[in-house]
Amino acid sequence: MPVDPQLRALDIEIPTQPEVLVKLSLLMAAEDIDLQAVSALVETDMALAAAVLKAVNSSLYGLRGRVQTVHQALTYLGMREVAAITFEMGLRAAFPPAAELEPIWSRASQRGLLMGRMGQMLGVDPWAAHSAGLFEECGKAVLYRHAPGHYPAMLRAATKDSDLVQLEHTAFGVSHDALGAALCESWGLAPAAVASVRYHVQVQAELNMPESLQRRSICAISTVAWALLNTPDEVEAVARAIAPQAQLDETLVLRAARRVSEQLLEAQSRGRDTQ
Repeated sequence: MPVDPQLRALDIEIPTQPEVLVKLSLLMAAEDIDLQAVSALVETDMALAAAVLKAVNSSLYGLRGRVQTVHQALTYLGMREVAAITFEMGLRAAFPPAAELEPIWSRASQRGLLMGRMGQMLGVDPWAAHSAGLFEECGKAVLYRHAPGHYPAMLRAATKDSDLVQLEHTAFGVSHDALGAALCESWGLAPAAVASVRYHVQVQAELNMPESLQRRSICAISTVAWALLNTPDEVEAVARAIAPQAQLDETLVLRAARRVSEQLLEAQSRGRDTQ
C-alpha cells in the first residue's frame, strides 16, 4: 500500500517491508496455516532465525527448557506469537542499531504480547492486536533514522508522548503516530491495527476516542495495556472509561488485563529461575 503523499513530501523515508515478512504475511493469511512452511521460511534467514530463538528463550516467555529450533518455538508458543516475534525482529532490522531505540523495542515486545493475549481472551483479532502493540512506537524509530543527531534530545526532553508529538510537529511537520501508521499501512497490517497506531497517543492522553476512529476495539486494548505498563493503579478507571467506547464489556476487559499481566509476571519469574 502506498505511503500518504503528504508524508512523502516531507522527505522522511518509510522503510520497506523485508521480503521474508511479505512471505510470512501471505502464510498467515491462509485458512489452514502450514507450520512447517512457516518454520522453513523463518529458518531461511539465519540472522532472523537466531534473533527469534533468542527472543523466544528470553524471560518474557519463561519457557521450561531451552528452545533450539523455530519449529519447537511454534510448538510451545503457537503460530501467532512466533510470527509476531518474527515481525518484531524484522522491524528492528529495518532500523540502525541504537541504544536510544532499545527501550522502544523492549516495550514493543511486552506490549505486543499483552495486547495479543488480551485480544484472544476478548474475541478481538489477536494477530492484529499483537501487531498493533509491536508497531505502536515504530514511528519514533523512523524519526530517529531520519534525524539521528537531533531526535534523541527530543526523546529525552518529552516526559510523555503527547508532549513528544508536539515537539515532532514543530521540528518535522509530522509526529511519530502518523509515521507509525504509515509504516503499518505500507507493510500491510490490518486496518484496525493501523488505526490503533494512528490514534493511540490521543486516546491514551484523553481517554476519549475521536469520531473518526471507526475500528475501536484494538485501540481500546492498547489503552488498557498502556495503563497496565505505566499506571497500574489506574487500570480499572481506564477500562471503565475506554471499554464502552469500543462496545467492549469493561469487566471482561479488566479481567483479561489482569490475567495476562499475571501470566507475564509468572513467565518472567519462571524464566529468571531457569537461567
